[in-house]
Amino acid sequence: MTDIDDLDTEANTSDPVHKILGKQIKHLREQAGLTQAEFGKKAGYGTDQVSSVERGRRPAKPQFIAAAERLLDARGLLKAVEDEVDKARLRYPAFFREFARLESEAVELHEYETMVVPGLLQTEDYARAVFTLRRPLLDEETIEARVAARLARQEIFNRWPPPTLSFVLEEVILHRPFGGATVLREQLQQLVRLAKLRHVELQVMPTHRTDHPGQAGPLILLETDDQPKVAYGEIQDRNVWFTKREAVRAVEARYGIIRAQALTPDESLGLIEKLLGEA
Repeated sequence: MTDIDDLDTEANTSDPVHKILGKQIKHLREQAGLTQAEFGKKAGYGTDQVSSVERGRRPAKPQFIAAAERLLDARGLLKAVEDEVDKARLRYPAFFREFARLESEAVELHEYETMVVPGLLQTEDYARAVFTLRRPLLDEETIEARVAARLARQEIFNRWPPPTLSFVLEEVILHRPFGGATVLREQLQQLVRLAKLRHVELQVMPTHRTDHPGQAGPLILLETDDQPKVAYGEIQDRNVWFTKREAVRAVEARYGIIRAQALTPDESLGLIEKLLGEA
């Protein structure tokens, strides 16, 4: 089981491209008869960084690849996969990659969101609008790569047996027109379609609730076949993991109260359909 408490939340990645590149670098280093420390000293990197790259936990930057090519007599082998490394970097920001891996294996996923429609529920145009409006600005290539990656994550809805999925959205999300009125309308239509799936529970938290347990912000609870339930959250492009049972239990309790105070799935669906009728 991955010990998420020990993960580097900014640089960690489990992208297969990085793992393959890391194994290649390790193989070439060992063939050259160098320890990680010896190679790091020659290349200008610390032993910990070399280890992280070889294990695929840290993406190899162009300068690292160039140093490895030169010092390990790679003969273009590492340079050849550099483009794929760049593509992996574009797909997901570094802090999100471990979550994306676990999400793809989830048997249960429960999410509460306060600002935007959760990524798993977004339409292509809504996702593009969200990424386009992000600050600092993203370049067009990154935006398109992130949109494609977000849509690919939605394959989770087609898995069999299906995972158990539940979402609670703050009511204001249904009114915020990222990308304009047409994009919002299409997004609401998508929410209606997904809310009708048998393995999806979609609820709306009314703005008028006076007692609200979601003050700590968005949260996600996730469980895979081979790993106990964990809790995950994001703030200012940084992530926070909760793996200790006591902390996860507290998040579970909070989410349970949020669901209890939200509209029921039928009431939530009715509200979204009403908004579509008024648009």
